[in-house]
Amino acid sequence: MLLHLDTDIGGDIDDLCALAWLLARDDVELTGVTTVLERDGTRAGYVRHVLALAGRADVPVAAGADVSSGMFRPGKYEHHPEAPYWGGPIAAAPGAVERALDLLADSIERGALILAIGPFTNLALLERRAPGSLRRAEVVLMGGSIATPPAGFPQWDYTWDFNVQSDAAGAFDVLTALDPDRATIVPLDVTAQTALRAADLPALRAAGAVGALVARQASALASERAASAERERYPALPEDFINCQHDPLAAAVALGWDGARAEALPLALSRERGWLRMRLDTAARKLRVVTAVDGAAFSAHWIDTIVGRGSSA
Repeated sequence: MLLHLDTDIGGDIDDLCALAWLLARDDVELTGVTTVLERDGTRAGYVRHVLALAGRADVPVAAGADVSSGMFRPGKYEHHPEAPYWGGPIAAAPGAVERALDLLADSIERGALILAIGPFTNLALLERRAPGSLRRAEVVLMGGSIATPPAGFPQWDYTWDFNVQSDAAGAFDVLTALDPDRATIVPLDVTAQTALRAADLPALRAAGAVGALVARQASALASERAASAERERYPALPEDFINCQHDPLAAAVALGWDGARAEALPLALSRERGWLRMRLDTAARKLRVVTAVDGAAFSAHWIDTIVGRGSSA
């Protein structure tokens, strides 16, 4: 499968987990990787570093929309410190946002699926530059808040929906421009049911340079967060929970993993005081939405793929 990845790698570690999973699949050809929520090419530099570790420096990478553009909701948007997470400084790879849009457009022209696991700003910019672009592509988006997660999991609402709410205007433009028959939303209420676990770390450390980097970042994150407090608040999380696997689940959905269920839902969009709201409305256009996942099965599938025990099916 031809696939283009649009990512905000460098914040939550699930972007790295998604990229590692894609690189472990022998049925994926990355046509390009674009970054969003950039700071002078820092995130693009991270992508290039990971690709080099995987022996895939041939994959085109371009830095996209930067925080300095004014398109994002005001916030800090900080990266994790590089020493504990990356092992030292990583060279940035800055570039004009137009290069990222060109790369995204080229991937669509080649028939690649577009997987967006950060704010949707680059996709919105492409659609504004060339209206109709997104209708020509199969698109999978990680983001959206439609239902309440099951009891015992984080009870996040729309205000926690980082990818959508960081650029609500861009998200609205993207969601209204997509071909509803070729688009899938993987919302927060479903991804909240997935987990990266401490039990995975020994296998990751032995799974090559990329796996070892994932293990390093997971260990650093576990040290930062009060995971025990999270378990007290959310008893459905496994005892050794480190992080939700939002972006890896979206990647798996894009490749047809059968442990997630999707339905065509009538989804009304409205912009309210700077937020983008998504509500079920029988009169609204239907969009394909992932509504359920076997979280434990996904955890096993993800780690098996990373360490080479999984199949491409």
